Amino acid sequence: MPDALLTRASLLVRLRDPRDSLAWQQFVDLYGSLVYGFVRRRGLQDSDAADLTQEVLQAVSQSVGRWQYDPAQGTFRGWLLGITRNKMARFLERRRRQPIGSGDSSAQERLAQEASPDAESEKAWDQEYQQQLFRLAAEQIRDGFTPTTWQAFWQTAVEGKSAAEVGAALALSPGAVYVAKSRVLARLVEKVQELQAE
Repeated sequence: MPDALLTRASLLVRLRDPRDSLAWQQFVDLYGSLVYGFVRRRGLQDSDAADLTQEVLQAVSQSVGRWQYDPAQGTFRGWLLGITRNKMARFLERRRRQPIGSGDSSAQERLAQEASPDAESEKAWDQEYQQQLFRLAAEQIRDGFTPTTWQAFWQTAVEGKSAAEVGAALALSPGAVYVAKSRVLARLVEKVQELQAE
């Protein structure tokens, strides 16, 4: 993957048209999941994470028309991370004013620390993006393979099982497992590049 962290500029341009439902669906599939996963990993409950994700997506929809790419200002994902952090900080501030008895003080302290920008949260943001990109690409290519081929790939590449172990379970030779894994990986790389292409 050349730079799987680049955001498709063409998608961002298309988002300026609120009637382009396909562009918005692609955006929500990738970035909605990114925001949701990021805030969930920082300790928010499912419903709070879903609400916060909606707030972030609404903020993006209201301001994407004004967003201009300027390499000196940073990337789109950096901008989105800033919005997410800002919304999370506001959420935490509201929660501090109206405490909810749903966790111990260490959970609240951990959430408060996550709202401040640092290199580690940016790394976590990028990792979450990579995971969501993988998930989206995998969903889109899975139906192009037989269930056995997909399982050979999934069990070796994702679950980390040996080719011999997977081959025995799927009635395949280890060589056939390697071929299946290689075919799916090649298509997966193509799909990720496609999703990232201008």
